[in-house]
Amino acid sequence: MSALLDVILPVFLVIGFGYGAARLGLFADSAVDGLMRFAQSFAVPCLLFKSIATLDLGGSYDAGLLVSFYAGAFSGFAFCFLGARHVFHRPLTDSVAIGFAGLFSNSLLLGIPITERAYGIEALSGNFAIISIHSPLLYGFGISLMEWARTRGQGLSAPALTRQVLRAIFSQPLVIGITLGFVVNLSGLPLPGAVWSAVDLIARAAIPAALFGLGGVLLRYRPEGDRATIAMVCAAALILHPAVTWLLATQVFALDTSALRSAVLTASMAPGINAYLFAHLYGVAKRVSASAVLIATALSIGTIWMWLAILP
Repeated sequence: MSALLDVILPVFLVIGFGYGAARLGLFADSAVDGLMRFAQSFAVPCLLFKSIATLDLGGSYDAGLLVSFYAGAFSGFAFCFLGARHVFHRPLTDSVAIGFAGLFSNSLLLGIPITERAYGIEALSGNFAIISIHSPLLYGFGISLMEWARTRGQGLSAPALTRQVLRAIFSQPLVIGITLGFVVNLSGLPLPGAVWSAVDLIARAAIPAALFGLGGVLLRYRPEGDRATIAMVCAAALILHPAVTWLLATQVFALDTSALRSAVLTASMAPGINAYLFAHLYGVAKRVSASAVLIATALSIGTIWMWLAILP
């Protein structure tokens, strides 16, 4: 019970405050959009820049950690894509978007604050290692597959598709922040103390602003219809992904305690808002993705508690 009260509940209370403020009309839709734009386009990229720029790359990048997490993620994609395509007989583009919802966990807005509250800030190096390739890898995979699905039979050349995918990936503020962090880290470029202080000020606002804004955004996603498909996505995100990660991390790679915690807790997060934004970008499976984000976020209170009890 103490894990629920001390670790999980404060994070979801901040989300709940945002949800309640928006529902009561105390925080207008335009304010929610502005706060999320600040968080996702400026504050969170600053947080990622700072974290990657100061990360011990040699000590944080464990192949077993990354394989365990991403094998679970792609298992979630395959489960949802094949289920949508062959069980629920959805169009190919819908199936890609539904698969993406089972692939893209909320590693940043939920994974970081919950891991930090559970195990301390020193436990986050594994989280940042996962996050540093999360958006580039998963967006690259999702966009490539979606563009292929949309342009089948249209004769789009491989170079044209590659340019389209790279442009979409490297226009993401999160990816820009990560890339600049690697540049500073690998080059050893010294930045003035005033710059680091300014980055730190913005970065400290990232998680509380994003969580509060997330509550306001979730108000818009009313669950309706497609219940079996939504349940499939929730099962992939909350059960399949962390279970595959846990099995590989413990039985194949024998990860140390810190890496195991980062991998499994991050894997146990609900689909992120980006799952809906991806569906919205292409205009397919929006209802399934939006409802899955909302329902899985609520259900994750219980499943995260379960994983915290299992983890050492």
